[in-house]
Amino acid sequence: MLPLAEQGNTDAQAVLGFMYANGRGVPQDYAEAVRWYRLAAEQGDAKAQYNLGYMYNNGYGLPQDYAEAVRWYRLAAEQANKEAQFRVAINSAQFRLTNMYGYGYGVPQDYAEAEKWLLMGIEQEDALVQFFFAGQKFAEGDGVQQDYAKAEKWFRRAAERGNPDLQTFLGLRYKDGDGVQQDYTEAEKWLLKAAEQGNASSQVWLGLMYKDGDGVQPDYVQAHMWFNLAAAKGDVVGREHRDRVAKRMTPADISKAQLLARDWLDGREQ
Repeated sequence: MLPLAEQGNTDAQAVLGFMYANGRGVPQDYAEAVRWYRLAAEQGDAKAQYNLGYMYNNGYGLPQDYAEAVRWYRLAAEQANKEAQFRVAINSAQFRLTNMYGYGYGVPQDYAEAEKWLLMGIEQEDALVQFFFAGQKFAEGDGVQQDYAKAEKWFRRAAERGNPDLQTFLGLRYKDGDGVQQDYTEAEKWLLKAAEQGNASSQVWLGLMYKDGDGVQPDYVQAHMWFNLAAAKGDVVGREHRDRVAKRMTPADISKAQLLARDWLDGREQ
């Protein structure tokens, strides 16, 4: 490894930097890590540029310098067309730049620049976790200008990937009007998408909507069915609500609800 690094091989230099930074096979030495990262970074290695920016950002092995951190993050982040092996470093740099510009670390605070880097990283990664991350940033005004419409857009893009936890999250935001216009139809739609995948939490929330008539026509049969399905998955809250709503129902309606729950389960076993 060392002979290759001394010959100018950027991969070897970047690996040596990582080894010294983390004490992997050598004594931990931030100054040596910085030296090897810099040699690779100056030759255009995106991973080394990101790691050198990180060292400046945190003051590891050299004086903390946010302006230098931004410079190296930018050099890494601007290599958007690099091959896949550099993708993690490039995305990480783009998200770091979001916070540097958003909070004015080493550069004048600039929400537009922060948003540019955030969206560049999101669009290139194209993953539901990144979409959710963007939604949270806009919803909370974390490093970017708070914007509920943009938050809703990214939360929806995340939920549209089919993850039931994110669908439940979005459904509850619509139900409560949390950062979005309150919309019970949208709430029911997203909770139902998650519930149909067997998500117990969304099944309980759907049951509560039907029990309380929360934006829907009150329907104890539907409420019991969803509570029962959640209970069947071991959800204690679902079981408690099922037992409570059963006290308000006729035996015929309870039987109907139980039949609906069995039919729902049978339909997924086929």
